[in-house]
Amino acid sequence: MTTRVSRLANELRVATDTIQTVDTVSLGIWVDVGTRHEPAAVNGAAHFLEHMAFKGTERRSARDIAEEIEAVGGHLNAYTSRESTAYYAKVLKEDVPLALDMLADILQNSTFDPDELERERTVILQEIGQANDTPDDIIFDHFQECAYPEQAMGRPVLGRPEIIRSLARDAVVAYLRDHYGAQRMVLAAAGNIEHERLVDLADTLLSALPAERAVSTEPARYAGGDRRENRDLEQLHLVLGFPGVTLGDPDYYAASVLSTAFGGGMSSRLFQEIREKRGLVYAIHSFVHGYRDGGLFGIYAGTGEDEAAELVPALCDEALKLQDGFTEVELKRAKAQMKAGLLMSLESTSARCEQLAQHLLIYGTPF
Repeated sequence: MTTRVSRLANELRVATDTIQTVDTVSLGIWVDVGTRHEPAAVNGAAHFLEHMAFKGTERRSARDIAEEIEAVGGHLNAYTSRESTAYYAKVLKEDVPLALDMLADILQNSTFDPDELERERTVILQEIGQANDTPDDIIFDHFQECAYPEQAMGRPVLGRPEIIRSLARDAVVAYLRDHYGAQRMVLAAAGNIEHERLVDLADTLLSALPAERAVSTEPARYAGGDRRENRDLEQLHLVLGFPGVTLGDPDYYAASVLSTAFGGGMSSRLFQEIREKRGLVYAIHSFVHGYRDGGLFGIYAGTGEDEAAELVPALCDEALKLQDGFTEVELKRAKAQMKAGLLMSLESTSARCEQLAQHLLIYGTPF
């Protein structure tokens, strides 16, 4: 394994994690902007842009984009989060030039065809509707909004339906123009890849990207509160959350060990006490969400209506016990889970590629 990082003249970072024992390459372009960088009036623009990137360029139709990558057995995808956006592919090693050409094309030459945009508007509204119909999914959006009310960090990644319905083409194009600069991007690849070859390809295909884009970021200010929504469901879904640590905090990994020991598996305290001993839930876990300047620690549980009155005090009791710490056996087990999870992820070129890109975006180093 060899990891290298280079910079193009426009400050785009090109990073590779070379693994010569595989025949595939995962590669992608990660952009250091997401939902939290949107003005409130265009909430959902970052995600809308991600969708439109696949809907046609000056050289390729939407169908061409799908067919070209699948003709070589590869796949192309993207995602938007609160702090970053990613466009990525996985292909056989000989098809890296095609994959990078396609990634460069959709990021630089998308046409934002008005007819395609209207169709995609409907698709995104369907996506929002599906998320709203999935209570153990949408509850985390509600939790985020409750933790960070009336601010960018609390807004939904998919956007609000009333905004998506009226979001103009010009607003989506403006988001791309104002936020996508090479200094805020990382081209990462993991697999059977030659670093110099990728740098040469990137220099040919991506050197025209503008270097700087001044992006403002509204600080994250945790507030907290209480939100309840009545629905006719079999289960009651709840999140009990607290302010956590940032991604750069020296205690971030300690918080992750705590969360693993507390609610990270079948041997965890929450699973054993709340499910196995008391039978109050089917699903339960704890989590740590870290951001650049904020963080969250929380518990998710799903329970029946009759069990809710007993569940909430039980969760609070278990949370209060955290101040007494964990046994050595619990800590050893949690660390082993995290270590194994990390090592297992290193067997995936996709996971290694994303880890490389995110480390460069967040910490400025590949490790």
